[in-house]
Amino acid sequence: MGSSGSRSAQKFCSRFLPEEQEEIDRLFDALSSEAPSSDASARCFSLKALKSHVGEALPLAMVTRLYDGMRGVDLTGKAKGPSDSVSQEQFTVSMSHLLKGNSEEKSLVILKMISPTEGPVKAREVQKFTEDLVGSVVHVLNYRQELRGWTQKRGSGPPARVQVLAAQLFSEMDLQGGEKLPGPQQLDCECDRATIEAWVFRAPHVATFLSVVIHRGFLLLRFSLDLATLVPERHVEQEREFESILDVLSVIFVNSHLRQEQRGRWRLLFSSELHGHSFAQLCGRITHRGPCVLLLEDHDGQVFGGFASCSWEVKPQFQGDDTCFLFSISPHMAVYTSTGYNDHYMYLNHGQQTIPNGLGMGGQHNYFGLWVDVNFGKGHSKAKPKCTTYNSPQLSAQEDFGFEKMEVWAVGDASGSQQAKSGKSILDVDPEAQALLEISGRSRHSEGLRDIPEDQ
Repeated sequence: MGSSGSRSAQKFCSRFLPEEQEEIDRLFDALSSEAPSSDASARCFSLKALKSHVGEALPLAMVTRLYDGMRGVDLTGKAKGPSDSVSQEQFTVSMSHLLKGNSEEKSLVILKMISPTEGPVKAREVQKFTEDLVGSVVHVLNYRQELRGWTQKRGSGPPARVQVLAAQLFSEMDLQGGEKLPGPQQLDCECDRATIEAWVFRAPHVATFLSVVIHRGFLLLRFSLDLATLVPERHVEQEREFESILDVLSVIFVNSHLRQEQRGRWRLLFSSELHGHSFAQLCGRITHRGPCVLLLEDHDGQVFGGFASCSWEVKPQFQGDDTCFLFSISPHMAVYTSTGYNDHYMYLNHGQQTIPNGLGMGGQHNYFGLWVDVNFGKGHSKAKPKCTTYNSPQLSAQEDFGFEKMEVWAVGDASGSQQAKSGKSILDVDPEAQALLEISGRSRHSEGLRDIPEDQ
């Protein structure tokens, strides 16, 4: 596109590659095709045109916010308010800022998306923007059928996962010099551009989610965003259907705290719904399977879990390393990482008489940050006031909790050695079962025989 408008846009921003700029220009041409002006350099588009082009791919509230962000771009430094429509220069600069800009450039547009008026915005306006942004991500991924096997949570009770993740992002904002004010007072705080800029830098999900909304909502430069590292592919053995505790937003949140090579694929190892309420089954299915995420939903509806950075092994010693962490999904989202106080990262034991039998993460015997008892369906989360290993609070609603739902997901691609080791018989990890067979005088007909690993 050799128009003077395109050349003028390059004067303000040259972040796009030539082929990318061509795509930007084609989209602008489509948006401004119904503009009455015959002067190419003066062409622009309206909110109506943007809504018509996007259709149902994005919620109307987010389309309006994006439009306000674009028309709020001040190309001259002399504008007294947003323009009546969006010019080609404004469109190019705003897309460049949001998709390729630094925190300062992004904050310029985001501030106008939060409120088109001049000056600081209220924290409650930022909170509403964050909820709209998170909701738009779920909406557009669902509309474009790019949930990668995950679902939107259909739970009935509040708070919804959109609000929970939005609250986590909003909590990253530094208000009033870092002071923790009561809820209503906090929401009345004013946020200037420097506050928004610091927030965008501190909470990278804000920029990532805006990229998803633009790339997938506008179908613009969509191949430059690798969704595989944001939303992992969900793999369940033999395509067995079940409703996971996780939805797409909670997966995105936990997945973002994993190493890059672990983010592309999650494989279900154990589900109490599919494999039964059996600690022996749990041990048999998760040992020697590499890094994995485990999570539980207690009887009060709270969802929490932990990331095990290496393969689980049945043994009386602690295992793992300082890349393990605990996390909460509901009623709030948070990740709790190693404090360095001790190395009690992971613990899995079965069939011992003198030490605890069960699965634990953090803390110490009988006082774990997260504990699943050998008597499956019972556990505890003891943190008075915090877990020494992870600095996590009590994750469950009750210190000693009951649960029906537990899942374990292997992350990343399994190596050949992990697949081979996963072929162990349950007798290899269940000494109690071995002893019962021997006492009854029955031979171990399964000795030497192994199930074919599910991934082969």
